[in-house]
Amino acid sequence: MRPTLRRLLILSLFCTVSFLAGAFLNSTADTPPITKEAIKGAEILFGLDFTSAEEDSLIDGLQEQREAYERIRKVKLPNEVAPALLFNPIPPGMTFEKVRRPFKVDRLSKVALPANRDDLAFYSVHQLAELIRTRKISSEELTRFYLDRLRKYGPKLECIITLTEDLAMHQARKADQEIRAGKYRGLLHGIPYGAKDLLAKSGYKTTWGSVPYKDQVIDTDATVIRKLEEAGAVLAAKLTLGELAMGDVWFGGTTRNPWNLKQGSSGSSAGSAAAVSAGLLPFAIGTETLGSIVSPATVCGVTGLRPTFGRVSRTGAMALSWSMDKIGPMCRTVEDCAIVFNALYGPDGKDLTVVDLPFNYDSNTKLSSLRIGYLKKDFEKNYGFKSFDSTAIAKLRTLGVELVPIELPALPIRDLTFIISVESAAAFDELTRSDRDDRMVRQIRQAWPTIFREGQLASAVQYLQANRVRSLLIGQMAEKMKNIDVYLSPSWGSPNLALTNLTGHPCVVLPNGFTKAGTPTSITFVGQLYGEAKLLAAAKAYQDATEFHTKHPKLD
Repeated sequence: MRPTLRRLLILSLFCTVSFLAGAFLNSTADTPPITKEAIKGAEILFGLDFTSAEEDSLIDGLQEQREAYERIRKVKLPNEVAPALLFNPIPPGMTFEKVRRPFKVDRLSKVALPANRDDLAFYSVHQLAELIRTRKISSEELTRFYLDRLRKYGPKLECIITLTEDLAMHQARKADQEIRAGKYRGLLHGIPYGAKDLLAKSGYKTTWGSVPYKDQVIDTDATVIRKLEEAGAVLAAKLTLGELAMGDVWFGGTTRNPWNLKQGSSGSSAGSAAAVSAGLLPFAIGTETLGSIVSPATVCGVTGLRPTFGRVSRTGAMALSWSMDKIGPMCRTVEDCAIVFNALYGPDGKDLTVVDLPFNYDSNTKLSSLRIGYLKKDFEKNYGFKSFDSTAIAKLRTLGVELVPIELPALPIRDLTFIISVESAAAFDELTRSDRDDRMVRQIRQAWPTIFREGQLASAVQYLQANRVRSLLIGQMAEKMKNIDVYLSPSWGSPNLALTNLTGHPCVVLPNGFTKAGTPTSITFVGQLYGEAKLLAAAKAYQDATEFHTKHPKLD
């Protein structure tokens, strides 16, 4: 067993490690043979120690394995092909509500058009829906209004990759025809939106924000785009993302924070956050693997929902990490997030990680009916948003909330995030091996080209060990949360962001203040797995008691 185990530990990296060791025998073959010196280099890399005889015994098997790698690499693997391994965030014994109840949002009083038409830019989805339903404005008028704002401010914010104007006008006119005919589809009917440009739309480029893919056309519609079309929404733009879903730097520039144009908007859902914040669109779709909704929503002062892993299909979306990628809405208000999520969630028969569970959102849910915790020790630390978070906690207490202190599991959370390095390296294996990663904009130590190469050198065994620790984390989180529905966390300055992305828990991030420099701050509400209904209700109650989400940046 011992040689076999050791062989498994180093299978995945001998080609590269051979070069690191710099000790090859003369050979006429294209690929240098594996040597004891190369094996020794791998031992150093992984902290192993084999005897000379053990190293000799590995050479033939590793040579065969490398040949197998080459045969496997000849199989074409498009980005959308997922591994035959599915991540499941549900701990043993956990049960969920199965009864489906009506989706209930606030009843709005009469909504009127603003005296100043520019103020329409910052109406909520719910308000715009009421204007369209009552025919005070047509979808075509509203879509033209937002297209004009996208053209005017998009270049300043560097937040648009493709303006889908022809499609938008077609969809808007169709929506108007249906509404006139009495075929109103619901709250998203006729509402313009933007999609992060890692979501495919047939007939348009899907660039993933990256130089090697900037002319890529994927001839399909992502499930989330198809579902939004079925709800009657109008796709007005494909928005920027940091290159291959990291940061705010893409092949055309750096997406800007509307509150301070000298700053980036953060990422990777950079354009989605910036466009909603600046009133270029009423909502947009973002994605998150490790903070890509939470971070730009914080910087740009919008409200974002990162759903539970396995809630929203990722079919037609760029795969970065099959066990951590999630898709969610970025909006002005918590209730807008609920409205959009209501159209997105549920299985499509293609993404096999998606579960079929109800979303029983009720805006009238009382805070007193919810058990709410908070990360007491995290909030007591010194960090950038501490004073704003303290005020938010105090506000909740004035609303009658009895906050229960909880602590996160004491496991090496940050160390587990190398799971992303491994999965992303596999997703972009061909990009690395073809050297096309050299064309990417960012080439620094923390950028994807280097991370992909690091992932190539990761041990398959340690990747699986990390996922076993992740199983412990899931179980421990279930125990920590067994008596609460929702808990509060700092958006930044806490291991919570990484931890809950690893466990798949949903969160809502929403504005809770402004710094002296005039830029937004945020706080995060975290819910039970598939518990978005109660999560959103709790976050809405706090937001309704504050006015931070009603403030808007000035671009002129």
